[in-house]
Amino acid sequence: MRLFLTGASGLLGGNFAAVAARAGHEVVGTVGGWTGAPIPGLATQMRLELRNGAALEAAVRRARPEAIVNCAAVSDPGQCEREPELAAALNVELPRQLATLAQKLGVRLIHVSTEQVFDGSGAPYSVDDPVAPINGYARLKADSEREVVAAAPLLSAVVRAPLLMGNSPGGRRSVHERLLLDWSEGRVARLFNDEIRQVAMADNLAAVLLELCVRCELCGVFQWAGAEPVSRHWLGLAIAARFGIPAQGRVVVAHLLGTPLAATRPPDLRLDLRPLTELLSTRPEPLGPQLARLVVPEALLGAMGKLRNGPLPWAQPEPSGAADGNAGPASAWDGRRPRCCGVTAVSKAWMRGRARP
Repeated sequence: MRLFLTGASGLLGGNFAAVAARAGHEVVGTVGGWTGAPIPGLATQMRLELRNGAALEAAVRRARPEAIVNCAAVSDPGQCEREPELAAALNVELPRQLATLAQKLGVRLIHVSTEQVFDGSGAPYSVDDPVAPINGYARLKADSEREVVAAAPLLSAVVRAPLLMGNSPGGRRSVHERLLLDWSEGRVARLFNDEIRQVAMADNLAAVLLELCVRCELCGVFQWAGAEPVSRHWLGLAIAARFGIPAQGRVVVAHLLGTPLAATRPPDLRLDLRPLTELLSTRPEPLGPQLARLVVPEALLGAMGKLRNGPLPWAQPEPSGAADGNAGPASAWDGRRPRCCGVTAVSKAWMRGRARP
């Protein structure tokens, strides 16, 4: 199958290119301002200004794809606030144009949205629950869902994605890559223990998107995530343990509830993954196998010895039990599922109260 991929230099796009190529598909990918090495998995790599509608349409027509996969986006909520015109162009206008093109050409379109279309007050969320975005990025993504489905109702599939882990082409996009960079430069990660995410690996989500390329009967809005919820704080502890890095002084527990950030950060974004879990061969993954596939970015390999040598020199030990109400991971990740997934007692009570029959 010949595939046209936008955002090929990003975390999800780069993983999609690799997954699709391993499956024998030909991928034509756009990379925008990417100046690094060629993206693995791309049969054709092109630099394209995605806000140039005429150039985009010409590129798609030249590629003659059987499916279009849109992984391009301004995904940083802060950047969406700072650069609203760019964010609207890439997060709404681009998917609208791709959906219009897909309809004209009669080809499949896969568009990636976000879990953040929900406000986090009523998890777990099904695909049919009403959206209630509480930040600018999420509002744009909710708009994009409506535009895509309206423009290509019988050709498109929209997938709401969770917080993603994985190995990105540039080594700076993923959760673990940013944490390793921060720690290598002496910065402390203050992570919320009452912000719950159902994290997934980018290559696992890429496999879902690839399946949907050929499952043309599956149209509309869907959701994907990992197999278990985890707090941001516990995730930071688990990533440190995965790489044998002492977390003391590098990972500090923080609380979202009661802070100004609570107005724009959904606290609990657990997702009900049906019907995709009943229709696809790709399975949601628990946290352990995801962590096992993470690698150290090449640029940070030289810093790992120092990071593994001990806590930061000014580190103060956290009070016993501060890391989410249970003991933190051992000094090296042992592959076991953390107790309670690192969810605080308050969050666990939320889950029990909101669990669906």
